[in-house]
Amino acid sequence: MIATGLVLAGLAALVHVYIFYLESVAWTAPRTRAVFGTSEQEAETTRPLAFNQGFYNLFLAVVTAVGVVLVASGSTSGSTGAGVALVLAGTGSMAAAAAVLVLSDRTKARAATTQGTLPVLAVLALVVGLL
Repeated sequence: MIATGLVLAGLAALVHVYIFYLESVAWTAPRTRAVFGTSEQEAETTRPLAFNQGFYNLFLAVVTAVGVVLVASGSTSGSTGAGVALVLAGTGSMAAAAAVLVLSDRTKARAATTQGTLPVLAVLALVVGLL
């Protein structure tokens, strides 16, 4: 079950790298505006906020990926413990952000589901695997 949790965490990290790309690199592109439902003017106005938010998503992905590598390498019990902590911190934060998104705006339920399903499943699988 730990391996399943690590795969799910890795996939969650990839989703968050993609979100980083959308928010920090391609925010004003027509396709990205369509994904987020923003007009050209809204995208230009919110560009600095989206840029910053994208990096939050990237940092969560990096924390999770480093944790996955540490657990998968399993060279020492200390690195495995640190890896588990990083995976749970990264994916737990991703899941919490998805919860905040849907609680703040019910119309964002689809985005929250996309953002939060893999992290929640990763946390559950990892915790079950550790029990």
